[in-house]
Amino acid sequence: MQHKRCGVGLAALAASTLFVGACSNAGTEAQPSASSASTTASAPSSAATHNDADVSFAQNMIPHHQQAIEMSDMILDKQGVDPAVVSLADEIKNAQGPEIELMQRWLQDWGASATPAPGGADMPGHDMPGHQMPGAGMGDMPMGGGGHGMMSQADMAALQNAQGAEAGRLFLTQMIAHHRGAIVMAQQEIDGGQFSGAVEMARNIVSSQQAEIDTMQKLLDK
Repeated sequence: MQHKRCGVGLAALAASTLFVGACSNAGTEAQPSASSASTTASAPSSAATHNDADVSFAQNMIPHHQQAIEMSDMILDKQGVDPAVVSLADEIKNAQGPEIELMQRWLQDWGASATPAPGGADMPGHDMPGHQMPGAGMGDMPMGGGGHGMMSQADMAALQNAQGAEAGRLFLTQMIAHHRGAIVMAQQEIDGGQFSGAVEMARNIVSSQQAEIDTMQKLLDK
């Protein structure tokens, strides 16, 4: 009987040791989660340094850039286009692609919906809460059939159907108007935006796209 009692006693001791160890492990595991929670809690403070103008800038500039890339792709797929125009189309595509990705990340960080690609004409305004619209100053104009230099479906079809030198000339004419619209949007962000990254991008858009407008105008005048 003594051996049995001893056996039971050892089993109980082992069980209690395991229990204490489990509690101790649970306590240890709880600590990182608390620190990670504090890290997560501090994240919104950096995301909060933006305003409605920043959100609207990203939501509206994304489809604007996407259309510029679509126009560039049309030119890059054609034969007989002036090499200088082809080179410019390639530069536009390479510059605006990474900017789209960056703006999409901003919107995700801010918990804002991303403006869909061209084709969802009513979505930008629909996705944004109504109180954001006045502060935005842009609303859903870029998708409104020509607002801020956006090409209409007819404009895009004309570019798609054009060939050779005519395609190059049409691309330059359309892209000048498109760039001018982007500069207006970027200037609104410079004037009213709060997020430093978005304001910096807007300044770059103004300077780079104005330089491209000058280049395109010279190519047209050639």
